[in-house]
Amino acid sequence: MAVAVGRGFLLQPSSSSSFISKDVNKSSIGITSAFLPAKPGTTRRYLATVVRAQQRPTWLPGVDPPPYLDGTLAGDFGFDPLGLGEDPESLRWYVQAELVHARFAMAGVAGILFTDLLRVTGIRELPVWYEAGAVEFKFASTRTLFIVQLLLMGFAETKRYMDYISPGSQAKEGSFFGLEASLEGLEPG
Repeated sequence: MAVAVGRGFLLQPSSSSSFISKDVNKSSIGITSAFLPAKPGTTRRYLATVVRAQQRPTWLPGVDPPPYLDGTLAGDFGFDPLGLGEDPESLRWYVQAELVHARFAMAGVAGILFTDLLRVTGIRELPVWYEAGAVEFKFASTRTLFIVQLLLMGFAETKRYMDYISPGSQAKEGSFFGLEASLEGLEPG
């Protein structure tokens, strides 16, 4: 009897013979039975049940990933039920968007930790991060902060989109307040 353990198999026959299927990774999921070959001079055979595993993990076991999601992207488990990544250009944009989302999440965690450190040590009197949205700041109104954020994020996102459309265009002289040299050689976005 074969027992599936992750991607490996444990076979426990009653004698010393062993069996490993050569086509373990060829189908998505399946259960097959096979008779083990007998040792020379004996007529004893063992029935083995082999559970075949997928070649790569998918979001739902047994579902074959779409052909355009070949596992080369980070975190690619073949999940695209709406077919949004079929167009290679759209898929490239989604990869860039996911990178930006991940960077914002990392910046948010850093902000939470930094402000909590300031609050806990008593350096500044700041609200707990999940109550910060309800606090009225003294240095500016909420409307002013919102407008400033729209302008700054709009500028940054416009520059990123322009670099995505025409890679390297934002590293040309005169496109970023004289700081263009720092953008050379970086990936688009």
